[in-house]
Amino acid sequence: MASWLLGTAFMMIHVLGMVSAVMALMSSRTPQGAVAWIISLLTFPYIALPAYWFFGRPRFYGYVTARGAKDTVLRRVLVRYRHNIKPHVVESTNTDIKAVEQLAMMPLTRGNHPQLLIDGQATFDSLFEGIAQAQHYLLLQFFIVRDDALGRELQQHLVSAAKRGVRVYFLYDEIGSRKLRDGYFKELKQAGVEVTPFRSSRGIKHRFQLNFRNHRKIAVVDGEQGWVGGFNVGTEYLGQSKKHGPWRDTHLLLNGPSVLGLQEAFWEDWHWATGEVITLNWHASPAAGHDQQVVIVPSGPADKQDTAGLLVQQLIHSANERFWVTSPYFVPDQGVQDSLRLAAMRGVDVRVMIPERPDHLLVFLSAFSFLPEMLKAGVKIYRYQPGFLHQKVMLIDNSSSAVGTVNLDNRSFRLNFEITAFIPSADFTQQVAEMLEADFAQCRRVTLDEVSQRPMWKKVVSRAAYLMSPVQ
Repeated sequence: MASWLLGTAFMMIHVLGMVSAVMALMSSRTPQGAVAWIISLLTFPYIALPAYWFFGRPRFYGYVTARGAKDTVLRRVLVRYRHNIKPHVVESTNTDIKAVEQLAMMPLTRGNHPQLLIDGQATFDSLFEGIAQAQHYLLLQFFIVRDDALGRELQQHLVSAAKRGVRVYFLYDEIGSRKLRDGYFKELKQAGVEVTPFRSSRGIKHRFQLNFRNHRKIAVVDGEQGWVGGFNVGTEYLGQSKKHGPWRDTHLLLNGPSVLGLQEAFWEDWHWATGEVITLNWHASPAAGHDQQVVIVPSGPADKQDTAGLLVQQLIHSANERFWVTSPYFVPDQGVQDSLRLAAMRGVDVRVMIPERPDHLLVFLSAFSFLPEMLKAGVKIYRYQPGFLHQKVMLIDNSSSAVGTVNLDNRSFRLNFEITAFIPSADFTQQVAEMLEADFAQCRRVTLDEVSQRPMWKKVVSRAAYLMSPVQ
């Protein structure tokens, strides 16, 4: 009897493996991915089957994106919001900007004031000042929140806001912030703060979506001020980690109609996490004395296309003189690799700034498998020396730049919910250029000999690590 049950179980596993192989054939995003999953599922389903169900799902299901929905409560609110913002929408004739708008499913708006926030002290001083000024509501979202000195300082600012009657909505990623103790949330909730995890694997129907994470960092005050960029909440982001040393990161403070784009992304995420449609201010407020243009580009695995990866490719293709990018994790897919090489071949000054010190070993090792081809094509690779580099910034010619949460890896392109502020402004781009030039001055340039003359065993290890890039 026992042997019959065991044989039946084995047979069911192989049947499920075959069914999953068909699913992989029909839904995988690349032929290479489909072939890898099919072979694995048919050859050793005992290991591949659970791996496929947790890591092989091509899309995040169940999430309602109001921008693309046809008839939802979110969509009806969004229609009213878009009507209010119409006077501030710019009808650009620039095809490159139009492409970004199409990817974002959000409009280009004028009347904005973007301000660079360089490193942690400037960022959290600005954020805490904004929280103190809030009169109606606060929206906060982070991938990582730690129960350390900075996390508790944020907690007390939120408690104070809630006690003076401000509605506070606090969203965190359940995996990124998994170390947070219950007491941290208890104190927030007792003060009246609405706090919830994003819960990508919410409910039985979506139990296999654990690999999809919400990597966005957003803060909005009263629909009038917004913050977005690379910073999570933890003392390491202030440069107080012995392991990482000085922490180099960039955030952005926005005033103007573009803040409602950040608000919309949070609003959709909150709806997924709680089922609630929260009431917010959707009236656009231009920044006094400023008229810069901004497009907010939310991206994620619920999108019908790979928004983040396509955005990066579009910005590379639009560059005629220079394309500079910084990313702590540099394992781009083949499309972005090809775009970078082609841009360098046509004479564009392509520079990639990455950390000298590894944060994730597999990601660090993976880069060595494709860096030689990059360098041969003329792409310039720089490693930041003083400490850990975590900023996610792109600069295109003298005309536009982008600041956000997107890393140049598969996780940001296909598995994470991310957000980027694209700013087609020469004045702001000049500020970004000056900031990056100061960073490049603290980098060492990687040479072809350095990566091509590594011992064979290191090349093998790097290649093996690169094979795991789809889930890194």
